[in-house]
Amino acid sequence: MTAQGFAVFGTAIGHCGIAWGEGGVVGVRLPDGSAGLTRARLHASYPDAAETEPPEPVRQAIADIVALLRGESRDLLQIPLDLGGVPDFHRRVYEIARTIPPGKTLTYGDVASRLGMPGSAQAVGRALGRNPFPIVVPCHRVLGADGKMVGFSAPGGVETKRRMLVIEGARADEPTLF
Repeated sequence: MTAQGFAVFGTAIGHCGIAWGEGGVVGVRLPDGSAGLTRARLHASYPDAAETEPPEPVRQAIADIVALLRGESRDLLQIPLDLGGVPDFHRRVYEIARTIPPGKTLTYGDVASRLGMPGSAQAVGRALGRNPFPIVVPCHRVLGADGKMVGFSAPGGVETKRRMLVIEGARADEPTLF
């Protein structure tokens, strides 16, 4: 996916980043420890993109992400994603993940069942582990069997996953399945 531009922005959990192209958002980065590190990682992923003022749909996406990470209820389904180059199976997994409301969760097995592919929980986990749109495609809302906090490849790992769920109103000790 080719990006035209990217931006780094502050949130309640640190500096996130977003990259966009003609078809919509091509990537989102959760905090990497500092604004500079998030910027460097975005630049490495999208070397032809310039850090610039985002277009209006991306500014609105940033505002909604910031609000969600501040604990406000926000639906990120309206954020346009450029899914060019994303394998079909991953697209289908991401579509299901995007339907999980803030503060609610599904297990990898639940997602596999909703795909009509029970028994493919590991493939669902691999697809979510390659999610280029974390938070917009809320992979943090997908848990292991029995609601266990496992499998989060973003910086901070499972602790970031837990923190994001708590901000959204989920109980870290008793995830609310949807």
